[in-house]
Amino acid sequence: MAHYINNAVLALLASSLVLCFSPATAASVLYPQFYDFACPQANDIVKSVVSKAVAREPRMAASLLRLHFHDCFVKGCDGSILLDSSGTITSEKKSVPNRDSARGFEVIDEIKSAIEKACPQTVSCADILALAARDSTVLTGGPSWDVPLGRRDSLGASLSGSNQNIPAPNNTFQTIHTKFKLKGLDIVDFVALSGSHTIGNARCTSFRQRLYNNTGNGQPDFKLEQSYAARLRVNCPRTGGDQNLFPMDPGSPTKFDNGYYKNLMALRGLLSSDEILYTQNQETYDLVKHYAENQDDFFKQFAKSMIKMGNITPLTGNHGEIRKICRRINN
Repeated sequence: MAHYINNAVLALLASSLVLCFSPATAASVLYPQFYDFACPQANDIVKSVVSKAVAREPRMAASLLRLHFHDCFVKGCDGSILLDSSGTITSEKKSVPNRDSARGFEVIDEIKSAIEKACPQTVSCADILALAARDSTVLTGGPSWDVPLGRRDSLGASLSGSNQNIPAPNNTFQTIHTKFKLKGLDIVDFVALSGSHTIGNARCTSFRQRLYNNTGNGQPDFKLEQSYAARLRVNCPRTGGDQNLFPMDPGSPTKFDNGYYKNLMALRGLLSSDEILYTQNQETYDLVKHYAENQDDFFKQFAKSMIKMGNITPLTGNHGEIRKICRRINN
């Protein structure tokens, strides 16, 4: 009897091992070594192209980081933001959060072209976005992390999702917090990921209301330090100049550091969606204060939160495809 039981147990264990390591199961999990055999050059190619792009234009680091964020918050991290309009697809590039501001697409094209030459139809555009975001962070002085890989590319885009799901500069605290929660991100992720605004620029149109008519009563936002506000008004008038650019961290606009949080404490957060972290919630206030005092803790949490964001409903296994060109689906 014991002999039969032992054989049954062994058979059950064997079948469990087969299931654990079957390609279908393995493909459904993201992990950093995903391309180690199929395309070992992938990481180096992405890093090389991003390095050259950022050297040519330091602002590009923030642009590439933002692309990954705006991709993940719509239908998950699936490269949908990269698709141009064609056939039944209406590009997310036309949405309010992306129109006239999302950029860096030509850098992704360059990366994809180089990877396709080395490893045809192997590395997804979604994974390229995730790697480019990490490398952009590192190149500007921020933390590094092992990027889980194995995402596949979407077969469509969602203009409505882009308009509705991406946090906007003038959203209320509760609205932005809810948008993060709906993606499985908590309040710590909210504060840490907002720290990416330590690099990059914002357009006049995204914060003008704070300078002139914050609540519709013709008054400025008095939570914005007034000497800073006066300097902003010089190049951000009541009308015109919509596309004029302003650094979100004037002290170190191309260096990834914790200056963003120090700015918030000095009431010099450029966007309303930034300043509310310090002025409207005790938990986020405490986190802002902590990260302003401890850059190492900010860096550690930023890396954790980027990995968590990169795991938002990816396409894996047989879902989606590996695009040959990131701007369009294969068929």
